[in-house]
Amino acid sequence: MAFADPKLVIDVAGEANGQVVINLRPDLAPNHVERVVTLAKEGAYDGVAFHRVIDGFMAQTGDVEFGKGSDLSRAGMGGSSLPDLKAEFTPTPYVRGVVGMARSQNPDSANSQFFITFASAPFLDGQYTVFGEVESGMEVVDKIRRGAGQSGSVTNPDKMVKVTIQE
Repeated sequence: MAFADPKLVIDVAGEANGQVVINLRPDLAPNHVERVVTLAKEGAYDGVAFHRVIDGFMAQTGDVEFGKGSDLSRAGMGGSSLPDLKAEFTPTPYVRGVVGMARSQNPDSANSQFFITFASAPFLDGQYTVFGEVESGMEVVDKIRRGAGQSGSVTNPDKMVKVTIQE
């Protein structure tokens, strides 16, 4: 008997209110999916801000270390206490609604942060690990408060209030 892939269910609050359901893709990135599932089940993503949002590009979240609370000055610089992940690059294209893992310049530095694309971003193809796609709630993603400047840093950001796994 075949089972459907797990889903990441994100309840968003702020300028965007609603639920986003992400179909996780262990067939593309089993280690990244395992990490996101682990962190979600631990409650690590609950209360984490969408700290970097660039209009026409993507909304980034998942900094479980610095992305919570009232002081978000270091949001985007942290990760979890778990080790960084080796890249699991595939030829899967970054189109609207694709979910990828954020990382530093080092391809093997993904940890807990991830992003959802608003539009096609072919310059990311094969450079960032794809681990899911939005199944429903893209209208919620579209309403996430945008950031300012090239960094996309967000003032008074929307947050993932509750993140769960649907298996």
